[in-house]
Amino acid sequence: MAARVAAGAGGGDGPPLLDDLMPWSVRPLRTGRPWVTAPDAASLRARWDLLVRAEGAEQERLFRSSPSRTPLTPAAALPGRFTGTGGFARDPGPYPEPVRILHGPFDEHWMIPDHRLLDAARPELWRVADAHQLFAVEHGYVPRGGGPALSVTALLPDGHSPAGRPGRIRPLYRRPGAQEPNLAPGLPDLLRSRYGDAAGAESVLAWVLAAARPSPSGPVVPLPANGDLWAEGVALGREVMRVQLRGAHGGGRPRLPGGRRPYVRMAIPPRPDGLDYDPGTGTLALGTGRISPVPAGAWEFRVNGVRVLDLWWGRRTTPSGAEGLAALCPPGWPQEWTSELLELITVLALLDELAPQQEALRDRLDADPGLTRDGLRGAGVLPAPRSSRRPASVLDHHEEGPEGQFVLL
Repeated sequence: MAARVAAGAGGGDGPPLLDDLMPWSVRPLRTGRPWVTAPDAASLRARWDLLVRAEGAEQERLFRSSPSRTPLTPAAALPGRFTGTGGFARDPGPYPEPVRILHGPFDEHWMIPDHRLLDAARPELWRVADAHQLFAVEHGYVPRGGGPALSVTALLPDGHSPAGRPGRIRPLYRRPGAQEPNLAPGLPDLLRSRYGDAAGAESVLAWVLAAARPSPSGPVVPLPANGDLWAEGVALGREVMRVQLRGAHGGGRPRLPGGRRPYVRMAIPPRPDGLDYDPGTGTLALGTGRISPVPAGAWEFRVNGVRVLDLWWGRRTTPSGAEGLAALCPPGWPQEWTSELLELITVLALLDELAPQQEALRDRLDADPGLTRDGLRGAGVLPAPRSSRRPASVLDHHEEGPEGQFVLL
């Protein structure tokens, strides 16, 4: 595979990178303090209330200041959010309702959407996050790590990486309302000329989900010469997308066929003391609780070499040595966590069943003389212009900046 050169520059006879096809990307969010996100919303409210009641040095200790944020740091309100913009210690304002986010691959959390609490919230993502938006989230590259190169979500993703090597976040659209696809200029026309009308923005994203391979340079996305192969890959990618979106965009929530759906066989205790799996019976044990049937493929599903169910479990048990606001967690096991776990098992099982089809598609692409980076350059698609790698100007209303000043973009 050709070595990656500077984004949008250089050539090569290898397949294009996702960075070539979807030029605008954003770095992962950096919260700066772990207590601003949680698997449950109630804990966030308890943490906020405790921080508001604290004063002086105690508030400073709980806040966990960084070079970017202290209790006295003003910050612009996040797009679409109405929070205080002066220092938190002077006027915290009312509690902002938490928002649902994707915390790393396949794990949904809650976040306090107050910019004064977040080191790097990436406002450009918040500006384009609406009911029409989809985000492609790269998982980063870990040698021999295994697992998909990226995932898709309709939630705002934080881009967290299980192995600590995060990739980029790529919105499908550069403007709200599904306006201006985040595709290299000239690419849509080129794809339509090769594959027909089935080459719109969501079709391209579906193809990426089906065909992308991880690499040190970012996901590699072969583009086939064979139009039938493109159609098959898009159909496969749309099914991957439907499963990962979990009912968003009208796709219907993922379900396993009757007889294979996981159920709670023994109630999960208030404080389950461990997670284990019995491959012989297909049973997942959470302390004395039991869930089955759980396919082995769901249990073994990994991203960057890390088992997803282990990650999910670890984030819902109080870490050893946790202190301050981050130690405020539910007193027991919330019922909604059980429902979320059953759905996650279903998602992972379905994705595992689709994986052989994705591998077969990639094997066929190895023998397909598709579009190379040089071919895209010859067609005028590469290099992508610098403007396509920057956020679009989407400000159609005032945004409140630090200390109540208007943001100028």
